[in-house]
Amino acid sequence: MLVLNLDREPYGRAWKLQHRLVAARQEERIGDVLLLMEHDPVVTLGRAGDASHILASTDKLRQAGISVHRVERGGDVTYHGPGQLVGYPILSLHAHHLGASDYMHALEDVLVRTLLDFRVPAHRRAGFIGVWVGTDRKIASLGARIERGVTYHGFALNVAPNLEHFCLIVPCGLTGIEITSMERELGKPIDMRVVRERVTKHFGEVFGLTLEETTLSELPQ
Repeated sequence: MLVLNLDREPYGRAWKLQHRLVAARQEERIGDVLLLMEHDPVVTLGRAGDASHILASTDKLRQAGISVHRVERGGDVTYHGPGQLVGYPILSLHAHHLGASDYMHALEDVLVRTLLDFRVPAHRRAGFIGVWVGTDRKIASLGARIERGVTYHGFALNVAPNLEHFCLIVPCGLTGIEITSMERELGKPIDMRVVRERVTKHFGEVFGLTLEETTLSELPQ
């Protein structure tokens, strides 16, 4: 599997890249690819997302520099921004003999293992997709789309984002939860480069893959 590490990408550009790579994977012009990046501030709504879960007005979002996109992934409303590691696996479920539920749990395992490396006591929570600390602190969100057996969209791990921005939405449509981050839980700065390395390592372990670095120019245009 190839892994492409990008820096801070506008959401729309990353969305178009995913679509391009999904088509290439469906046509077997490429193998699996894992995209890792941060985003400019953005709120996204899944295909069944409730727009009323965006609590801020359009003007307030604009003033905060936050754009809004409705996309085809599962899940409700979420936020992406600098300090959050976003991963988009473009992966053939058929090739790995995985169902959708198995795939989502495997992504959770990747993130739980990563967080445990940093001594953040993370875990799954029965009945709720995502990764949690304690009983009600969510530290990572997941939302995927599968088309013709190929996945896109993926996961968002809160390393050190602006947590105040999550107050502008009802995260994932869930009330009564707290959004947390690695930085908040550990009380110290976290090196994003190390987090990327650990996510890549554990992705390979969980999915039984060897990951090799690639560049944008080496991928299908």
